[in-house]
Amino acid sequence: MFEKILIANRGEIALRIQRACREMGIKTVVVHSEADKDAKYVKLADESVCIGPAPSSLSYLNMPAIISAAEVTDAEAIHPGYGFLSENADFAERVEKSGFVFIGPRSDSIRLMGDKVSAKQAMIRAGVPCVPGSDGALPDDPKEIIQTARRVGYPVIIKAAGGGGGRGMRVVHTEAALLNAVAMTKTEAGTAFGNPEVYMEKYLENPRHVEIQILADEHKNAVWLGERDCSMQRRHQKVIEEAPAPGIPRKLIEKIGDRCAEACRKIGYRGAGTFEFLYENNEFYFIEMNTRVQVEHPVTEMITGIDIVQEQIRIACGEKLRFRQRDIMLSGHAVECRINAEDPFKFTPSPGRIVSWHAPGGPGIRVDSHAYAGYYVPPHYDSMIGKVIAYGATREQAIRRMQIALSEMVVEGILTNIPLHRELMIDARFIEGGTNIHYLEQKLADKPDLPKGPTSPNKSETKADA
Repeated sequence: MFEKILIANRGEIALRIQRACREMGIKTVVVHSEADKDAKYVKLADESVCIGPAPSSLSYLNMPAIISAAEVTDAEAIHPGYGFLSENADFAERVEKSGFVFIGPRSDSIRLMGDKVSAKQAMIRAGVPCVPGSDGALPDDPKEIIQTARRVGYPVIIKAAGGGGGRGMRVVHTEAALLNAVAMTKTEAGTAFGNPEVYMEKYLENPRHVEIQILADEHKNAVWLGERDCSMQRRHQKVIEEAPAPGIPRKLIEKIGDRCAEACRKIGYRGAGTFEFLYENNEFYFIEMNTRVQVEHPVTEMITGIDIVQEQIRIACGEKLRFRQRDIMLSGHAVECRINAEDPFKFTPSPGRIVSWHAPGGPGIRVDSHAYAGYYVPPHYDSMIGKVIAYGATREQAIRRMQIALSEMVVEGILTNIPLHRELMIDARFIEGGTNIHYLEQKLADKPDLPKGPTSPNKSETKADA
């Protein structure tokens, strides 16, 4: 087992990885920007190294600085968390060539699955169902593009091959709008991702977002750890996740889960990963694979009892999986709310100092957060400051516990999206289960009278921080 791991990330995931390491008796090195020097996980680390100023391009995306920090602290492995460099194949390759272990898939696997076109082709070969669409990247010939769209059938969606996070995609309803949408998406893809290739898929009207969590070792062993429903989204960004997915027949889940595990064995995948699907009319359609730990991994941990981060570390160390598929037992239900520092209904960021912080507790409640009273939320990074996870024997109990937890949670000095979560936890359609990926945006558009909560943070604290 590793003696020392460098954590190349920040925020709640840095603290989450740190806790896993401490439980395993592994020392941690935390790299941080100047903006994060007072973070909780920096103070708790065995060693910390400042790798640059606040902008992520000069710190958390600075590959040479991270490698140098690993060298000077004698770390053996690097855990990238999620976001930043976690799915950067060049970084994983650089880590490997520098003599360190990358806690994640091999660079060739990241590269394969990071390109949406090659990932889709690999899944088709592995027998994983995919959304009907182009066979690969769209050609330059306008006639061929039009023919492809006619074959697939409108509406279609144009996607960037190297895209992610909801960027680099356009829905096209008519042939008249097709070529312009392709050209615009290519330009955006080239600028945002450095890869102008785009591809086409059938646009599903009312799908749910369902994903399968897998673990695979380098000895060709792979298991799937149930599914998650992540359909409550806004602008392709997940807001609430839960496990298991309500209302989907278990036989369908088992069939797609087994195919995902087999696909991992066929492509030689190693580590934790997530297969993301659109689900409509009892059919699953693969959209992408995330080659890292997911933000929403705690809901899977709650219903399986498996620490996914610790398993990542064991796999990276060369160990075999400690369980087989028949050993994976799902129990109860879990719901996760992402807590963001933002206006709850305008969705504008709300950085600043947290002057009061009270995390909820009680049976079945887990809070993953690096925030505390006095913590300054910097404006340079993602707005998520934590996650509240509620577990119950049933979905009804998990939702009720989440309702109570959100009513107890206090964050003052900045705005958060807690009021939105409170509204959603009593929403009749959500409680019923099975909402599609468009539901939240439709709800926000159709109900302008939703409770807005406070419209500004504490004025005196804002002034003091300026």
